[in-house]
Amino acid sequence: MTRIKRGYIARRRRTKMRLFASSFRGAHSRLTKTINQQRIRALVSSNRDRKRKKRDFRRLWITRVNAVIRDMGVSYSYNNLIHNLYKKKLLLNRKILAQIAISNKNGLYMICNNILSQQESPGML
Repeated sequence: MTRIKRGYIARRRRTKMRLFASSFRGAHSRLTKTINQQRIRALVSSNRDRKRKKRDFRRLWITRVNAVIRDMGVSYSYNNLIHNLYKKKLLLNRKILAQIAISNKNGLYMICNNILSQQESPGML
């Protein structure tokens, strides 16, 4: 049986792996076996952290809105605000509320007061 030389195919595959791992440190960017392990680990981490990022931002928005509501002195808690927003069918998600809370505290204050006044007098809309 004759010998088949397939050097450039293997080299091309390893070159692609090395380009992916070029920013890794030490043996993680030089040794083929270690590169492969680190590549798998990096891809798993990136997938996991894309999901984690959504969770973290939602927590940040909730914290910002809650802090501004408590700072304004409105006798109102975050969960009551969200509950009443859904009852009044106001479609403001947490991201938009957080942006309003940071850029325009008076706007959030007006939204809270409007919901409170409508809650006290159900006849007015």
